[in-house]
Amino acid sequence: MATGAQSVTISEIRSSLKGACARVDQVLPRNRLVRRTTRDYSQKLRGSFQFVFLLWNVYLGGLFYVWVRRYEAGINTHYLSRPAGVDGWLPIAGLMNFKYWVVTGDIPRIHPAAMFLLISFLAISFLFRKAFCSWLCPIGTLSEYLWCAGRNLFKRKVVIPRWLDIPLRGCKYLLLGFFLWAVSSMSVSAIAEFMRSPYGVIADVKMLNFFRYIGETGVIVLCGLAALSVLVQNFWCRYLCPYGALLGLSSLFSLTRIRRNPLACIDCAKCAKACPAALPVDKLKSVKSVECTGCLGCVAVCPAENALQVALIPVAGRSQRRLPAWAMGVGIAAVLLGIVGYAKIAGLWQTELPRSVYIELVPHAQQATHPMSEDFELDR
Repeated sequence: MATGAQSVTISEIRSSLKGACARVDQVLPRNRLVRRTTRDYSQKLRGSFQFVFLLWNVYLGGLFYVWVRRYEAGINTHYLSRPAGVDGWLPIAGLMNFKYWVVTGDIPRIHPAAMFLLISFLAISFLFRKAFCSWLCPIGTLSEYLWCAGRNLFKRKVVIPRWLDIPLRGCKYLLLGFFLWAVSSMSVSAIAEFMRSPYGVIADVKMLNFFRYIGETGVIVLCGLAALSVLVQNFWCRYLCPYGALLGLSSLFSLTRIRRNPLACIDCAKCAKACPAALPVDKLKSVKSVECTGCLGCVAVCPAENALQVALIPVAGRSQRRLPAWAMGVGIAAVLLGIVGYAKIAGLWQTELPRSVYIELVPHAQQATHPMSEDFELDR
């Protein structure tokens, strides 16, 4: 009896508190709107970064295709060098080379650009949140284009319920955990042996051939992901991308944050509706979530002066400093071009292998098998 009375009392208290809070919300007025006097250009700036980086990847892909075809046809390739930038599509090689460099202090000779690009993307995430995903990543750009097309076509967006959204987001961290476990369990000598194997040397060609000779299952999977991206905003990025998961974890230590000023905020919730990660920006003073991509979409739609902005975290007692969109764009470009430029100037960017190796391996790339699968067959 006492327990029942106590539970009734607690429920009554809760209901009365909810009613009181609701009445307070009705009584207290919103902050008066002080409209922004400057026009926001962050989304046009970010869109230009996305478009240029996407075109650059298309150019590198086309150049690499021509390079592969010339080796397959046995045509003279002296005037055409392998574009090392395609190593950016080999994130596992980047992780392996990164571990090799950290442990040995030596820059790997095979696919070193994959490591330098990984370092540059991690540095961007440390400085500017997960900005690689929303400013540079070509997959993220295509996903955003697909969703915008779906929104214009269907005049609405599909919202995944929170009870399903949260566990689905964990999928990309499970994938990341698997890849980190696989790389961390390899010794330095095993990494070097893998990278020197025929499979490791032409992993980029294997990646290209996957799309050139894609099977029915691959087409179905890609079409399914494309269809889901049309309906659900950034489906791949939010739920399945392990690379984004890694960058999100590094962004936990980022020097920048999206900050909301409660005194200027009018509680219109436009920022929360614009957030592609469905974060409750309108309820937070500072956005620290690993899901924040630094796209500035929330800042762009905010109508109130100084209510929402990107700011550097306070250091050594100093007050927070606003970071304008142009400065963020310049910073992202400076980090990427600086690290890539250093690697090129230092002669560490290209894979240094004799042409004879490519002449032997590229035409027979389909026959190159994963070293681990070979070990498995031998064990059997």
